[in-house]
Amino acid sequence: MGWPCIGETLQMYTQDPNVFFTSKQKRYGDIFKTRILGYPCVMLASPEAARFVLVSQSHLFKPTYPKSKERLIGPSALFFHTGNYHARMRKLVQTSFSPEVTRKLIADIETLAISSLESWANGQVINTFHRMKEFAFEVGVLLIFGQLNKKYTDELKENYSILKKGYNCFPLKLPGTAYHKSLMARKRLNQILGEIVRERKENKSSASNLLGHLLHFRDEKGNILSEEQIADNIIGVLFAAQDTTASVLTWILKYLSVDPKLLDAVKVILESLRKASIISFTFREAAVDVEYEGYLIPKGWKVMPLFRSIHHNPEFFAEPGNFDPFRFENPPKANTYMPFGSGIHACPGNELAKLEMLVLLHHMLRKYRWELVGSANLIQYSPFPIPENGLRTRFMKEF
Repeated sequence: MGWPCIGETLQMYTQDPNVFFTSKQKRYGDIFKTRILGYPCVMLASPEAARFVLVSQSHLFKPTYPKSKERLIGPSALFFHTGNYHARMRKLVQTSFSPEVTRKLIADIETLAISSLESWANGQVINTFHRMKEFAFEVGVLLIFGQLNKKYTDELKENYSILKKGYNCFPLKLPGTAYHKSLMARKRLNQILGEIVRERKENKSSASNLLGHLLHFRDEKGNILSEEQIADNIIGVLFAAQDTTASVLTWILKYLSVDPKLLDAVKVILESLRKASIISFTFREAAVDVEYEGYLIPKGWKVMPLFRSIHHNPEFFAEPGNFDPFRFENPPKANTYMPFGSGIHACPGNELAKLEMLVLLHHMLRKYRWELVGSANLIQYSPFPIPENGLRTRFMKEF
C-alpha cells in the first residue's frame, strides 16, 4: 500500500473528490493508506475490496462515525451498531418502509409533492437544494409519524434545522457555538418526541408507521425500547433521509435542465445516483487485524470503500463524466453500483427514497418546466456534493 503525505489529505476538502481520489489511485493503486481527520485510513477503490469489507467479511469491520455526530443523532441509532440490536432495528425500519406500507402513503406523498411544486412555481428564483430538503423532511415526518399535529411538525422542523448544522462543525461545546446550539436543539427534540410518544401511548395507537413499530417492539425477553432509543432512531432516520434525498433531487434537476426530454424517470434516478455519488465513501473500522490481498489492516484503523471512485471508473462505466441514463439499459457489473452502500449496513430505506423521487419527478415532468438562473458549474461540499448556491432555479407551471 502506498503512503501519501499526510498534508495531502487536506486536498480532499478543497477540490473535486473525483480528482483527489483518482490521483491517489494512479499513484498508489486501488488500495492505499492515508490519514483523514487524524485517523490512519485504508482506502479501497475496487469492487472486490468493497465487497470484502461490506459483505463477505463484514463481521471483521464495524461502522464508525465521529463521536460528535453520534452525540447529536443519538447513540442508539441503528447505524452505530452491529449484532443483534442492529439486526432488530434494521428489520423494524425495513418493515415500516415495506412496499405494503408505503403503497398506502403514495397519495399523501403525491399531495406533498404537488403542494411543493405549486409553491415553487410563483416566478421567484428558489434555492433548489433548500426546497428539496423541505420536501424530503415533510415526507420523512409522514413516514415516521403518519399524520402529525402541525404544531409538532413545525417544532420538529425548527429544531432539526438547528441540530443538523452541528453535524460537521468543530465539536466545541462553548455557549454560542454552532455545536452547542445543536446540542440544545437535540435536547428540545427529545422533549418534543417524548410528548408525541406519550400521546400515542395514551391513544393506544397501532399505526404501521415507524413510530408505531418502535412503540410496539418487543425483543425475545419482552423488553421494550426506551424513549431515548425511540428518539435516537427517529433522528437517525431523519438524518439518513433528508439531505441525501434532497441532494440527488437537486442533481436530477441540473442534469435534466440539459435535456428535459429524458422521460425515463427510473433510469434518470439511477444515473443521477451514480454520477453525483452523494455518498462518496463510508467509514468502517477494523475490529481485529485483517489481511486482504497480502496487505495488513491493523485493528482500529479506519477502512473506507470509495463508492465515488468505483462509480467513476471507466472500466465499469464508459465515459463516466457523461450523464447517460441509457447506460442502465444493461445492468452494471456486480459490486460496481452502490449508491446506497452494500451489505447488512446498506440503507434500509433505499426503495422508499426512489419512490419519493419518482413521485416528485412524475408531477414535475408532466406539468412544470424550469430554468437555471446563473452558473451551476461549480460544486459545493457540505458535506454532500450539491451545485453551487444550491442550484438557483425558476419554476413555471405549464397550462
